[in-house]
Amino acid sequence: MDIKTTIVNSLSAVLADELNNTEIKNLLEVPKSSKLGDYAFPTFILAKSRHQAPQKIAQELVEQLDHEPYEKIEATGAYVNFFLNKGNFAEATLQTILTSGDQYGDSQVGQAGNVPIDMSSPNIAKPMSMGHLRSTVIGNALANIYKKIGYQPIKINYLGDWGTQFGKLIVGYHKWGSEAEIKEDPIGNLLKYYVHFHEAAEKDPELDDEGRAWFKKLEDGDPEATHLWEWFRGLSLAEFQKIYDRLGIEFDSFNGEAYYNDKMDPVVDELKAKNLLQESRGAQIVDLTDENLTPALIKRSDGATLYITRDLAAATDRYNKFHFAKSLYVVGSEQTEHFKQLKAVLKKMGDDWSDDIIHVPFGLITKDGKKLSTRKGNVVLLDKVLDEAVDLAKQQIAAKNPDLAHADQVAHQVGVGAVIFHDLKNDRLDSFDFSLGEVVRFEGETGPYVQYSNARAQSILRKAKREVNLDDVLNLADPNAWDTIKYLADFPAMVLRAANEYEPSVIAKYALRLAKTFNKYYANSKILVEDDQLNARLALVKATSQVLQQSLALLGVQAPDEM
Repeated sequence: MDIKTTIVNSLSAVLADELNNTEIKNLLEVPKSSKLGDYAFPTFILAKSRHQAPQKIAQELVEQLDHEPYEKIEATGAYVNFFLNKGNFAEATLQTILTSGDQYGDSQVGQAGNVPIDMSSPNIAKPMSMGHLRSTVIGNALANIYKKIGYQPIKINYLGDWGTQFGKLIVGYHKWGSEAEIKEDPIGNLLKYYVHFHEAAEKDPELDDEGRAWFKKLEDGDPEATHLWEWFRGLSLAEFQKIYDRLGIEFDSFNGEAYYNDKMDPVVDELKAKNLLQESRGAQIVDLTDENLTPALIKRSDGATLYITRDLAAATDRYNKFHFAKSLYVVGSEQTEHFKQLKAVLKKMGDDWSDDIIHVPFGLITKDGKKLSTRKGNVVLLDKVLDEAVDLAKQQIAAKNPDLAHADQVAHQVGVGAVIFHDLKNDRLDSFDFSLGEVVRFEGETGPYVQYSNARAQSILRKAKREVNLDDVLNLADPNAWDTIKYLADFPAMVLRAANEYEPSVIAKYALRLAKTFNKYYANSKILVEDDQLNARLALVKATSQVLQQSLALLGVQAPDEM
């Protein structure tokens, strides 16, 4: 029951020779006042080709259109205003939602195509910070959204488990660490060694050479370097998993950069065979001047590989495994140049499937206006933020609903949900400065507000003590319900829009609007009144709860029945 589609189809029947469906849809507007209709079509664009005044065109279109699906269609100046048949539309919308259940909004756009999603990707031996949250929750939401429209998402946690930083960490461990310290606090002490290394290296640049030498040993299979790397990696994964469990996020693969250590030579050999490699100051590069990009550095002068070398191997491996419909990389916007280089090199290699690689960038979370940096010790630990959010939820529950059953479980759902929703309600390209009070805020446009709106709907349904009868009247005539009905009908279009724009905030903002309109309806209409409209009102409440729950689920946020 997509309202826009209904109107587009009506207009297309008389404008097919002048505008296509997409053009018509993009022109539709929502009037400032509902007295002017539910949607309006401006006719200015037709004036030049028809050699007529827009007002005249609007009047002619009203005469030509099929009025049957609508309450009325009228011309107001240059606009064709559509008034939907509220009762019929409400009945059709509620019937569709309640009959479809959790499948409401599903589609087969993806035709079961594989979509690997490179997401989260924390660095081994470092704690997960708020900076890691963005890639993790944006990637998870996109996986949920793409699954709903018929794709097969494959969530890949491309761990940062290879590179020069491990050589530096080994040096730091040898100089300042101990096995006992590591066992006592694995990530905390590994981070301490890493930060200490960088502080010391500023005074003694030769430390960087030591770090590079140890990484070269690791690449060459040195037993001690390999043992330490495996130890650090295992400890880190165990700590990461605790956070993923709290967030309710699972992965299909934890193949990180190290997985491709023995898969890079074929890529380098192919680059050589295709005469794409050039030597520059002893290093091996691919010249991308014709793409207006800086050269892609494939191998350093000491023979060590780089991030892009592994990414080339990873991209090729993923295509060979999955023959993907598209491959998403949910990585910060500061890596935009890197992904342009990656696609350009693959294109030069003749891999046209590189066109289906899509970088999904996002803005930074800063602290006091500065970028979060593990190297400089400027981090906001994610597990601490989650702890704070859950504690605040517990305080709110104790104050407002001390007898709530399963209070600890609900506090977890609300607290963690607040953190996830706060991130996803922002347009992903927007950066924002970290404020704990803002992140875990429960009032206003927040996840807990949407959760509470669903819990309120569930409470009404419990109090009704009766099931909605889909064979009874669903023709809801209450004008206070109209905005909620329209938003409910918009859900499938919102899911498609979120997928097309790689933008989970579309769903978060939709959920907020739906919650607001429902709460306004609840405040202005008595729902549990025994009359011939009770079943229709309960249908609206149930449909709203269902769509709010689906919206939250797409974002990776749970929806408690009571709060």
